[in-house]
Amino acid sequence: MLDTVIKVFIFIFGSLIGSFLNVCIYRMPLGESVVRPRSHCTKCKKMIPWYDNVPFISYILLGGRCRFCKSRISPRYFLVEFLTAGFFLLFYILYGFSYPALMYIVFICGLIVATFVDIAHRIIPDQISIGGIVVGLLFSLLKSYLQPTAYELRPIWDSLIGVIAGGGIIYLTAFLFDLVYFKMLKKGPVDGETTSMGGGDVKFLAMIGAFLGWKAAILTFFLAPFFAAVIGVINLITKKEHTIPYGPFLSLAAVACMFWTSQILRWLFPCF
Repeated sequence: MLDTVIKVFIFIFGSLIGSFLNVCIYRMPLGESVVRPRSHCTKCKKMIPWYDNVPFISYILLGGRCRFCKSRISPRYFLVEFLTAGFFLLFYILYGFSYPALMYIVFICGLIVATFVDIAHRIIPDQISIGGIVVGLLFSLLKSYLQPTAYELRPIWDSLIGVIAGGGIIYLTAFLFDLVYFKMLKKGPVDGETTSMGGGDVKFLAMIGAFLGWKAAILTFFLAPFFAAVIGVINLITKKEHTIPYGPFLSLAAVACMFWTSQILRWLFPCF
């Protein structure tokens, strides 16, 4: 009974954090504070009363529309709250109240914000990627101190190498691709024109490496294109566009690596 109550509380708390992540997703690309002013309708700018800001319930009762101007509220708000609450509950079930649970919660919150900002604006905020690198390194340093035996440097070294490997491999790949592409066209880039990943993706994969280590960072790099390929083909057929935001696919690959890095590596390299 007590465990059920705790799980309900964790889910509700996660939905509240998801509500805050929605604020970050909307305001960060605009350069606005995520603290002030209070939540307001993005169309009529009227402040949202507390009873219209209850995760899930308010959205359903209002029919997905603003109480005042009746403009439609994006279903993204409901989805982000549900995803965040679901991951909070999942990490509690898997790890309880522990260091891994806290680390993965912070990590997944960063992935959620980066994913939905990238979908809407084709950017990944530095507050998430660079800030995430710092936080990931701090978590790894803490993990080193929490080792059951003597203090050892392996977690922090794994994190540091993850930052270098994650950011380095995607930067080098993009650089070489652009070099070959423009050489084939026999012209240089115009106004910073590129054909591959942007700097935001480089910093984002470095952040993933800071949290998950170098093996997961490299595996994320190779898994993400498989997720992107399906959506890319659909986007090309339906919208005739060949470019898509890459952050969401890095996030999907990172989530897969968060749970199954060891299993995937054993499957790929059974001899090791």
